[in-house]
Amino acid sequence: MLSRCSASFSRSPVISCAVKRHRPYSSKAPPIPRSSTGLPHPRIDYRAIAENIVKKSNNAINRKSPLPAGAIDHVARTYTEYKRLQSDLNAKRNARSIVGENIRRAADKGDVEGKNAALAEATHLKTEVTRLEAVVAEVETELLTLALAIPNDTHPDSPLGPESAAVTVSTCGPSPIPANPERDHVSICRKLDLLDLESGSTVTGSSWYYLLNEAALLEIALTNYAISVALKRGFTPVLTPDVVRSDIANRCGFQPRDNSDPPLQQMYHLHTPPASPELVLSGTSEIPLAGMFANKVFSSTILPLKVVGMGHSFRAEAGARGADTRGLYRVHQFTKVELFAVTTESESEGMLKDMVEIQKTILDGLSLPYRVLDMPTEELGASAYRKFDMEAWMPGRGSWGEVTSVSNCTDYQARRLHIRYRRPTPKIMDTEVSPSTTTALPFAHTLNGTAVAVPRLIVALLENGAVFDVHGEVTRIRLPETLKPFWVGPQNGRGIIEWV
Repeated sequence: MLSRCSASFSRSPVISCAVKRHRPYSSKAPPIPRSSTGLPHPRIDYRAIAENIVKKSNNAINRKSPLPAGAIDHVARTYTEYKRLQSDLNAKRNARSIVGENIRRAADKGDVEGKNAALAEATHLKTEVTRLEAVVAEVETELLTLALAIPNDTHPDSPLGPESAAVTVSTCGPSPIPANPERDHVSICRKLDLLDLESGSTVTGSSWYYLLNEAALLEIALTNYAISVALKRGFTPVLTPDVVRSDIANRCGFQPRDNSDPPLQQMYHLHTPPASPELVLSGTSEIPLAGMFANKVFSSTILPLKVVGMGHSFRAEAGARGADTRGLYRVHQFTKVELFAVTTESESEGMLKDMVEIQKTILDGLSLPYRVLDMPTEELGASAYRKFDMEAWMPGRGSWGEVTSVSNCTDYQARRLHIRYRRPTPKIMDTEVSPSTTTALPFAHTLNGTAVAVPRLIVALLENGAVFDVHGEVTRIRLPETLKPFWVGPQNGRGIIEWV
């Protein structure tokens, strides 16, 4: 498939980091929060769950989803109960309509006794309908709450297991240079005055930073370079908001978690007035990009829709420890260019391959050693059907580090955000079939992928491009000529950049 190559003040909102623990299932599920976006409730395929209990249960286990034993069977039983109650409710409504006709006919005939009997029956039916409507609404809320915790299905070719089970699809770029702690990007940045972590810590806290001098220009060059590659592939540029309604983030399935038990979910929440919608700082521009298409129906003839968005990503990163927190590798805010696509059901597999090729083109242009990984089930999160990561060699860290990721989410996000499309009207003997005879509008497929996550690429470029003198002191940085057209200001103002 892939080719091989060698998260208040009275007026202003306040940001806080809200840490939430996943709650286990209970016999009475918590109510669905009111949609702050005004979107309809998610459209979950309950029938598919009920008809595939074993498959869905095994899938949740393989993905290490925080579901207790029997959770999916519980959803299936609740769905059966919901259908029974809905059938009873419809029968009572039909009976009420018939009784209404009986009341009118009795009145027309002057049948007082018959009319009074019908009125008494109507009163009873009204009470029954009201009771059943309340019960159905409660069961429906419970059903939706339970089903929303079930992850997406998994591609049959995805490896099983934890991160270590990832399959290397290809290794690309130049040969990796030997690991060397002298190439640690933090040391390089301090020597060349490219990074100020101390001021970041004073102003905001740990894992916040200032990019200085050429490092600031490097961020601008990387974002413009990545966008230019995406534009050549037919993507439309978008600048996204960094603040989104929490309802949109939840519908996208964005549930960052660590390895604690139970897992933690962390987001930066904005404290807004009680009557206002809950807002969060976006964990990835994938969220506002997906929200652009919410509650819309597209003609299949204009699909796929492809956008490339630039925004900031905010991550509380619960549980991160050790080397991953050093310097720029794992930070709370970073600039990110994101690829996002909406396709028909039949196009998503091909689009996934196209997006992988775009990511490879970007990394090839940076002359970095990198590898493409087919990610295993425990690394897919809630929404991904299949995911590929790309890791660049970082000799100062002495390891490969993830720099991009791309996921096919199939209809997982579309069902929650109500992104649908209209198939072409079929024709029989040159005659169009009436739209009323066609099936319901299918849900689209969505895909997302990193074009550049800036800080980690800076780490890779600095650690691979550092040049040392005979005394072992870093003197300059070699950067790929590919970035030169996107460099603003003097090409080498301080004399530390060497274009190669």
